[in-house]
Amino acid sequence: MTHSMSLKPLALALLASLALAACSPSGETPAAHSAADSADGHTRSSSGIPAGNVAAGEKLATTKQAATGQACVDCHGAGGNAPIDPSYPKLGGQYRDYLSHSLQMYRDGERSHALMASQAKDLTDQQIADLAAYFGSQPSELVDLSNL
Repeated sequence: MTHSMSLKPLALALLASLALAACSPSGETPAAHSAADSADGHTRSSSGIPAGNVAAGEKLATTKQAATGQACVDCHGAGGNAPIDPSYPKLGGQYRDYLSHSLQMYRDGERSHALMASQAKDLTDQQIADLAAYFGSQPSELVDLSNL
């Protein structure tokens, strides 16, 4: 393997980090952005969904879905920060737009995961917005390249 090939994953990670940083207001972390938007319990999104309500999202995140018998927190943990499996993502403090887009893609069959597809298939745009507002407002345990 050549030296340039071993740098490729790092370069891709750096580009992804820069792209995510460009999506948030200058100097704000995802959690800070969420707190600034959610003083009235509502948040905004650029993913084409309505404003989300943090309290409604918390209720939805802790309610077991009829189709699967699971709630979001059953797999992702309290506040989205304690997944039951290391391959499951931490959702707390994640960008709301990323969460919204991801849930829309699971719902619409554009992203596949057996459990997530069945969890998301009946979600409305409002429910997606509420879940994204809730998880986005939680304390973040996410790490990106800026923390290295």
